[in-house]
Amino acid sequence: MRIGLTVRADERDPSPGADTAGAGPDDLRRWLAGQPGLRGRVRRATDSGPPPGAMGAGTDVVLALLEPGGVATVLAGAVVAWLQTRRGSRTVTITRPDGTEISVSSTEVGPLDAQQAGELAARLAAALEPEAGAPEAGGGEPSDGVPPAS
Repeated sequence: MRIGLTVRADERDPSPGADTAGAGPDDLRRWLAGQPGLRGRVRRATDSGPPPGAMGAGTDVVLALLEPGGVATVLAGAVVAWLQTRRGSRTVTITRPDGTEISVSSTEVGPLDAQQAGELAARLAAALEPEAGAPEAGGGEPSDGVPPAS
């Protein structure tokens, strides 16, 4: 399963020491590629330019190739940890192959303790699994996010 990850920095972040330039998609890609369970599964998208006819700069996308066996758990935990270790406000948006987007912000994960961060990573991993976004038998809509941390 091919997962896309984008990083958005809040350039208006007033927090002291906020670094809006240094923690972008390349930094996330390097962080993910350094995780033992993700080595060889993470790369930069080659077609990250704007769609034909669209104005503006393209979005840098990090691609992760996942398969059954816990790789989604490793990815989710690594994304949460990356966000917790960055200064300033960042949002990582994860896009599943079916187009479902899940966003996680550093302002949400920063104050979490280890147990809460682990629980968030587990919910994120469950949302990344192929069956997580499948419509339910009753015609329900796919999930488009991670339930809020408690």
